[in-house]
Amino acid sequence: MRRLLPDMFSTAAFRLTLGACVVLAGVTVLQFALIYWRTTAYEVERADRLLDREAALMAAEPAPDLQEQMRLWASTDLRLLVTAAGLFDADRQPIAGNLTVWPETLPVDGAIREITVHPIDQGVRTIRAEALPVAGGRVLVIGRGLRDLQQIRSIVLQALETCLIPALAFSLLAGIWLSRRALVRVDRIHLAIDRIMQGGLHERLPVGRHGGMPMAAGAALMPARAHDEMERLAVSVNRMLDRLEQLLDEIKGVGDDIAHDLRTPLARVRAGLDRTRLRPAESAGQAVVAQQAAIDRAILDLDQCFAIITALLRIGEIESGRRRGGFASVDLRQIAADIVELYEPVAEAAGNELVLVPGAAVMLAGDRDLLIELAANLVDNAIKFTPSGGVVSVVAGHLDGRAVLRVVDTGIGIAVSEQQAVLGRFYRSDKSRHIGGSGLGLSLVAAIARLHSAQIVMSTGAGVGDRPGMVFEVIFPA
Repeated sequence: MRRLLPDMFSTAAFRLTLGACVVLAGVTVLQFALIYWRTTAYEVERADRLLDREAALMAAEPAPDLQEQMRLWASTDLRLLVTAAGLFDADRQPIAGNLTVWPETLPVDGAIREITVHPIDQGVRTIRAEALPVAGGRVLVIGRGLRDLQQIRSIVLQALETCLIPALAFSLLAGIWLSRRALVRVDRIHLAIDRIMQGGLHERLPVGRHGGMPMAAGAALMPARAHDEMERLAVSVNRMLDRLEQLLDEIKGVGDDIAHDLRTPLARVRAGLDRTRLRPAESAGQAVVAQQAAIDRAILDLDQCFAIITALLRIGEIESGRRRGGFASVDLRQIAADIVELYEPVAEAAGNELVLVPGAAVMLAGDRDLLIELAANLVDNAIKFTPSGGVVSVVAGHLDGRAVLRVVDTGIGIAVSEQQAVLGRFYRSDKSRHIGGSGLGLSLVAAIARLHSAQIVMSTGAGVGDRPGMVFEVIFPA
């Protein structure tokens, strides 16, 4: 709790609350200012109308009666409407009323102005007044005080204090509560991150409205409805951690796989060289032939090693995503046609038939060279694992508005339990261990598909006899 309190005031939620408080205060003050302005304008307009009416009535009085009217005004309820009045002669000397000094700033034009006067029965006051000539060459001055405006100003200020202070206090308390709630969730996330940094790669960030418990690995799928941005962020980070854990697991096995796959050809190279070196003395011609055969075998084995290393480097380059910059519009149907033309001799040599299913152009955005490599690996893989007399079909078309490349064979197939495993590096199923290869072809296909955000779908095809066949579908995004 001691650590939460100072941190609470530096959170984004609290700063956002302070900003909201400033906006609330500004809007409230502006609202009350508009109310005061409109009320003041209305009161001034009402006072001016009353003054005009009273001035017209008093100015209409005959000259002998006006002085008597002024006397009566001082003792009647008219004082409620007119707070200051005076009758002056032509020399501006007072005749009647409570104004004994002519207001110098008030011209005799019948217009209403705001002036400061000193009535004999009141202190210095600011009033709305007008001066107009009356019968007998005299001048009448009447005015109405602005006491009502002062009362309105006081009421508005009191209402502003009554509304604004509780609202700001409530907003600050809400900000403190929201900040503490956010800090509790952030602390849970920090604890999960600390466990992950200490090596617990199976840990996941807590996802849930109240922080929840850390999710297990592989369970960071996006919920049907995320409650807030913190939950969406935690879900995205958990998906990233799932992918990182998967990649780390693959990296852990790569060293063993490389050592296993390179050890056999390198051991054959060394054994062949040893046999050649220890071979008994023979004729010169036989020695040359033996040495040449040993060199040829060593070159083949070393080529296999280089092929494995090249394939690994190629997969690493593709998975880095640097090839996305070379994406352009390509025709998947034309790529399939080129691959079929290239591999027809290979299929004939294996006793199989390679068929391209006709169709229209299939355009998509991608790297042409990589897509050729993807199709070539799928076709080569299908020919390699299809016994003589089989058929390999290649189709480029559309599925639900998405481009799809489909390779169908009548070969030995892949068990359902192994269909995802074959996309990993160096994986060789029991049925294919007698067939040459490094186990990286489908890994390369999977890397190219991921680069193009494509999905690989595998299923058993229309096989022949005890051969279930296989269908590989690479479905590209719309």
